[in-house]
Parts: sequence; structure tokens; C-alpha cells
Amino acid sequence: MAMHFVFSDKVMLLFDFWCVHSPAGMALSVLVVLLLAVLYEGIKVGKAKLLYHTLASLHMPASQELILARERDSVDSDSLSVSRTPLRWFLCHLGQSLVHVIQVVIGYFMMLAVMSYNAWIFLGVVLGSAVGYYLVFPLLGKV
Repeated sequence: MAMHFVFSDKVMLLFDFWCVHSPAGMALSVLVVLLLAVLYEGIKVGKAKLLYHTLASLHMPASQELILARERDSVDSDSLSVSRTPLRWFLCHLGQSLVHVIQVVIGYFMMLAVMSYNAWIFLGVVLGSAVGYYLVFPLLGKV
């Protein structure tokens, strides 16, 4: 069976309840997948900025590491300042992981929508990706 794109106003997307049977429903569905694609691009840039800020906040200059090492040798009571770094790293990593999962879920939703082989939906995803990239990519430079 050959699969090919069709321009139709009838399609079922992702879930049983998302059945499109009219031109207005198709226009609304295209808008929804377009916004999903814009959101996906925004999450990609947001994830990169979050990673940059996480690494910047966790980075400790060598001079500070030396001071902490000396303090650790002389006093055992500074475990509070030393234990903050692993906790902060864990929380940042957890946040990055959650953002990654959201990005993957939205990406798979878009992929499954395109696999409906409806040309309007495909164009909505492509246009949404282009618009999203155009809008949010300049924000990456403003870290």
C-alpha cells in the first residue's frame, strides 16, 4: 500500500476525539499543530539557555575550589556550603530532564500528526517550525 500526502479536510489526529470533518476544523487543527511546532522550537532554545545558566551557576573558579579545599581540611563544619553544590546540581539536572521529556513528547506528537499524511497538517508543522525558529533563535544570543 503506497502512502502519499492528501489535501483533505477530513483526518483523525493523535486521539479518537480529534476527528476533523470540516474546513473550519482543519484550519483550527493546522493552527494547533503550528503552535505546537512554535512551542517545540521555543523549548529547544529555552533548554539551551537553561543549560547555559545551569553550567554557569555550578561552575566554580579554581581559586574558590582551592579555598574550599583548605577550609574543608581545617574545619569540618562547613559541610553546608559543600553539600549545596550536589543538591543544586541534582535540582538543575532534574529540571533539565523534565524540560527534555516535554520536548520529546511534543516532538512525537508533531511526528504522529505528520504521519496522518494530511498535507495541510504537514504544512502547519513545517510553517510552525520555521516561524518558531525565526522568533526564538535570536533569543539564544541574549543569554
